[in-house]
Amino acid sequence: MIGGAAGALGVSFVMLLVVGVYIVAGNLVNGVTSGSRGLAKGAVPAAYKSLVQRWGNLCPALTPALLAAQLYQESGWNPTVVSPADARGIAQFIPSTWATHGIDGDGDGKRDIWDPDDAIPSAASYDCELAKYVKDVPGDVSDNMLAAYNAGAYRVIRAGGVPAISETQNYVKRIRSLEKSFAAPVSRLDPTRQAAGAIAFAQSRLGTPYLWGGNGTPEQGGRFDCSGLTKAAYEKVGITLPRVANDQYNAGPHPSRDELLPGDLVFFSDDLTDSRAIRHVGIYVGGGYMIDAPRTGAVIRFDPIDTPDYFGATRVTEEGAQALPTAV
Repeated sequence: MIGGAAGALGVSFVMLLVVGVYIVAGNLVNGVTSGSRGLAKGAVPAAYKSLVQRWGNLCPALTPALLAAQLYQESGWNPTVVSPADARGIAQFIPSTWATHGIDGDGDGKRDIWDPDDAIPSAASYDCELAKYVKDVPGDVSDNMLAAYNAGAYRVIRAGGVPAISETQNYVKRIRSLEKSFAAPVSRLDPTRQAAGAIAFAQSRLGTPYLWGGNGTPEQGGRFDCSGLTKAAYEKVGITLPRVANDQYNAGPHPSRDELLPGDLVFFSDDLTDSRAIRHVGIYVGGGYMIDAPRTGAVIRFDPIDTPDYFGATRVTEEGAQALPTAV
């Protein structure tokens, strides 16, 4: 009965897909506008949102979304992380750099590299200081600022822009791409060409029993959990997503509920202020429904998305997925 019902429903959802992805696509305008000063819903953990919003407007070369992307790239919002190079805390300052550029952001009389109330303002302050150093360098001042953060201002000035260092070039590209995930969209978002293929994969798995930690391998009987299913669906169309749902949220910009298109990932959480608390994900198919792998004892199926724990959505892009850190 489940398989038959799913098959019948599938026909109607394929029609929704065709309308949603291919016809509507012709009516949409450009994607996220650069320079947005707002933050996407829940993209920054609530504990840091006001800090990022305030200090992300410190200078014209910086935005809250750009600062958020940089912090996420550096630490994944982890204020206790230490890198192999001894970079410390949420902003990943080397102690010697902190000694020169760390500030007392919260005015408590201490400059604490481990305290986000000091480290986030220090990151913004350092960014803006670097922006002043490279303001006369050809090219985009924000790109040059990020390059200076990674490689040093002298190298940017000497190169006349982002230097030909692969690590630095990738650092700049990743953060500018991630910026779109943290910015509140200021216009409607373009659909993606991979959406139909991702839905087709998920649809082909309807009726498959759920498996916690499932990646769909033969050893697992082709079974998935929620984020395993979405990861596999987008891998089928050439986009590699992180394994867990709260990192998948950062794989592109965030359409509002009334702007959803088939293929968008939809997310659910018990804390609607913090994307790091996301616990479930599905693939939107239209008409207020998603395909998801809901829980142990259930099968991959169609479920409604309009529930009290609906968090938001992500329009997955190749650029956004490629920008995600490999470990956060």
